Amino acid sequence: MPGEDRADEAAALLWRHWREGRRLAALPEALRPATRAEGYAIQARLAARSAHPPLGWKIAATSAAGQAHIGVDGPLAGRLLAEGWHEAGSATVPFGANRMRVAEAEFAFRMARDLPPRAAPYTVAEVLDAVATLHPAIEIPDSRFADFAAVGAAQLIADNACAHQFVLGPAAAADWRARDLAAHRVRGTVAGRLQREGVGANVLGDPRAALAWLANELSRHGITLAAGQVVTTGTCLVPLPVGPGDAVFADFGPLGSVAMRFAD
Repeated sequence: MPGEDRADEAAALLWRHWREGRRLAALPEALRPATRAEGYAIQARLAARSAHPPLGWKIAATSAAGQAHIGVDGPLAGRLLAEGWHEAGSATVPFGANRMRVAEAEFAFRMARDLPPRAAPYTVAEVLDAVATLHPAIEIPDSRFADFAAVGAAQLIADNACAHQFVLGPAAAADWRARDLAAHRVRGTVAGRLQREGVGANVLGDPRAALAWLANELSRHGITLAAGQVVTTGTCLVPLPVGPGDAVFADFGPLGSVAMRFAD
């Protein structure tokens, strides 16, 4: 995909489909990214069309099941845009044209200081030292591709790694740094009728390792993980099927909980 103009054109096409709730089979061949770097270049231009700077980052496909679900062989990073951001207890979340129709219970971290690009990879310890708070969160992903499992990683990255709606819960009151987040159990419930459980180990083996992966993925592409940004690290449990009017509750035990409801 040559040239910045083509990246802008691809971003404009994706943005228009998001705004209109429409889907497309794939980006036109002339606009299609061939590499992850080209995908991130389009994603950056997509995010630039938002009314506000990105509020953070999401990681998609942090489990083998999640990778199989969207047809990739490793994690992807996407930007959390202000248009899809909700604080727990705020207004009802619109359901809109979401066709993935799932909600995901996730560990989220708010950064206390910048992690700028550098040659050496960041260690998990370094990344955790830059974290301010841990939060329970719910992500509601979606894609503008009709068959998102068929388009490949580069196009999914361009489409913001399926970032859509996001609900941030309150900061954990318990000392999360002293806990084994890989072994920590999480329970998700939809409308009181469906309940699933999972553990932090479903997120790249450990949510803390997932956070370090994100810092290094951004570093490789010349992007700073900035102070104040939130990173949601991927679903701890099999995604919960949802529909209009559903209430979703994610229970992280002593680390807190987060609840939200879709509009009818």
